[in-house]
Amino acid sequence: MLEFLDPQAHGALRVTTRNAARRNFVQIVAAEFLAAMHDYPILFTKHPETGAFYAGVIMGLEPGENLLAEDGALPGYRPADLVRQGFFVVDDKIAIDPDDRIFDRAGEPLFDADGEPNGTLGRIRHAVQTLHHGLPETEAIIGRFLAHRLIEPIDITLDFDDGGRLRLDGLYSVSLDALHALPDDAALDLFRRGDLQIAYAQSASVQHIRRLARIRNDRLCAALA
Repeated sequence: MLEFLDPQAHGALRVTTRNAARRNFVQIVAAEFLAAMHDYPILFTKHPETGAFYAGVIMGLEPGENLLAEDGALPGYRPADLVRQGFFVVDDKIAIDPDDRIFDRAGEPLFDADGEPNGTLGRIRHAVQTLHHGLPETEAIIGRFLAHRLIEPIDITLDFDDGGRLRLDGLYSVSLDALHALPDDAALDLFRRGDLQIAYAQSASVQHIRRLARIRNDRLCAALA
């Protein structure tokens, strides 16, 4: 059950930043693309229930596997969805799920000794607001990409030195060929909206798939040695 965050009731709460170990795909919003593109492949997928497209970063090649996390912590950009885990917006107020595993006695406190919010809570609030405002904005951008038929399935098949093969299904990317074929007025509209920057950031980030494959392959080889 959610509870509104209160410094008196929750003054002793601590949160861990080591919550990425089992997350292989984390949803992000458009405002995060430029930061996330340096560390992760950004791809689109469809919600299993609604069929709606959304964007996310790939951190592992199989469910429950994070190839980049070190003891659950990420060395690079930490997506807002991980930062705000266990925190929600309800009636424009911050609420928490006190049973979420994010709350850990060994974690960072949310309030200082005087009951005032500290930097940790400030980062969480920023992440909550990033998602709260960014989700509809990102849906609109994806909608424009779809209207121009810019999103296409991406074929990712990876071979490993142990003889295994892994195929990643259900993922989509911006087609640069389709983007470059747009009429000038459509391209100009996307440019003025800032959508072109998002499209190029997403497309460029796909190169990180090779890095994830290399990390996985190295671990497989080490296990066989």
